Amino acid sequence: MLTAGKYHTLKIVKKVEFGLYLDADGTEVLLPKRFVPRDANEGDELEVFLYHDGEDRIIATTQKPKAIVGEIALMKVVHINVHGAFLEWGIMKDLFVPLSQQFNKMYEGREYLVYVYLDEQTGRVAATEKIQKYLSNEVLTVEEKEAVDLILFHPTDIGWKVIINNKHTGVLHTSDIYQEIKVGDRLKGYIKTLRPENKIDVMLGEIGYKKVGTASEKIMEQLRINGGFLPFNDKSSPEIISETFGISKKTFKMTVGNLYKERKIDITQAGIMLIDGD
Repeated sequence: MLTAGKYHTLKIVKKVEFGLYLDADGTEVLLPKRFVPRDANEGDELEVFLYHDGEDRIIATTQKPKAIVGEIALMKVVHINVHGAFLEWGIMKDLFVPLSQQFNKMYEGREYLVYVYLDEQTGRVAATEKIQKYLSNEVLTVEEKEAVDLILFHPTDIGWKVIINNKHTGVLHTSDIYQEIKVGDRLKGYIKTLRPENKIDVMLGEIGYKKVGTASEKIMEQLRINGGFLPFNDKSSPEIISETFGISKKTFKMTVGNLYKERKIDITQAGIMLIDGD
């Protein structure tokens, strides 16, 4: 029997008035009618998410949850009772957080960063605030300059603690932040440095010249909006550049140099100028 809390590709074995039955390793699982694709037919395969309904039966959906088992996400509390809290999961079913898995009492309407897990005793999917026990830097699965998925964990004195690929923790230093960020944000980044004791420093965005494409688009767009001229040069402050373009001064200089070589802009003492035709 396939487990709940993950995506599975299952074959349609039967059409009924109230939905489809899918083959889950010899057991038929219902996909309710409201989630059935219009062109679905017997014998077709569908990617579905499996979870337990209110009567503890495994059921399928084509809805996409905010996180599956093994993932971390920011979710809002929609209901609380004496046993715990229920989070808005993104599907018909709310996700349960037992009281024992809360740091402090959760409150309705607030958002919390949680880890989604499969309860070994009940076989049901649940969530916990106690994320740290699922993260480890003992054996690293990343290398320097590798692209990674980041989740903002919490602020520190030197920047932000981040979750890397739902497996490790690292630090995004304040000096490397050039945009508004908050707890739970999912961002693309890369490994900047692997330090002693398996400590990790990360950066946002893409590494090196891969950044240039996105930065180029931002600079070119601002030039067009401002009549073909922007009063920025080597003496412009990093703060102003970050506020205007959302990039570091280093990336700005590299991108401007690239645009100049491509003859898309001209560089003057007063700033940068769009060349006619662009």
